[in-house]
Amino acid sequence: MIQAGAVPYDIDAGLVKVEHWLEKAASAGAKLVVFPEAFLTGYPKGASFGTLLGSRSEQGRAQFRRYLESAIDVPGDATRRLAVAAQAHSMWVVIGVIERDGATLYCTALFFSPDGALVAKHRKLMPTALERIIWGFGDGSTLPVVDTGFGRAGAVICWENYMPLLRTAMYAKGIQLYCAPTVDDREVWPSTMRHIALEGRCYVLSACQYARFGESPREVIRGGSLIVGPLGVILAGPVYDAETMLTADVTLERIAEAKFDFDVTGHYARPDIFQLRVNEAPQAAVVAEHTEDA
Repeated sequence: MIQAGAVPYDIDAGLVKVEHWLEKAASAGAKLVVFPEAFLTGYPKGASFGTLLGSRSEQGRAQFRRYLESAIDVPGDATRRLAVAAQAHSMWVVIGVIERDGATLYCTALFFSPDGALVAKHRKLMPTALERIIWGFGDGSTLPVVDTGFGRAGAVICWENYMPLLRTAMYAKGIQLYCAPTVDDREVWPSTMRHIALEGRCYVLSACQYARFGESPREVIRGGSLIVGPLGVILAGPVYDAETMLTADVTLERIAEAKFDFDVTGHYARPDIFQLRVNEAPQAAVVAEHTEDA
């Protein structure tokens, strides 16, 4: 798992940084590598995009245009390069990106397989606070849990992890490698990750950026990445104030042992009282309907 900072607004430099960290992870024998939220092409922490209630500035519009222009298409040139890197090192890669779809941006997690395929993506369902100004909302059609061959992996991004119904949906899909790309560097974040690991009886891999911005670089996002086992025990981290890589061994037998006394959507559920319905249909703004002439 990688704790590092994005290269804001610079996709080529960001991809070089991804390739650098993947090479290091491969040297350590990693089979799954998780990058933080918005690693390509940046989380503009502290930016207002010229927005006040009821008004927007020309400078803010120009900043958004720059952010839009630096985002990646999915699929596109950047995803092809990421796929090549994943294949070169025969590893699974989960990475947070800023995805461009027309003139709308999404905070997205992409999944690449060791054979170089872009196998899935998850768009953040609920941007937080001012994020709603710059990012669109995902829908239920991008809630994947994929079989890696050594565990079922999915991604829940940053404060989506505070949505209990989303967590429940992921547990019901049998998630075992719960990836949590984030930029949340608060002291309380590790307690959230430990709760989720214990609740879902899964491994939680929370990758946070460590970012320094400005002409005289100052720390803006301080890290705090960690890996937690299925009984809530911290296996690596949290690490603050530096770029680093965290590793841990995953043993699926530990998940089965942990679920002996608690399976949140299995024997510990009460469907006669509580049920969750998940709409996984794509939600298009415009739907063309064709009728045949009589």
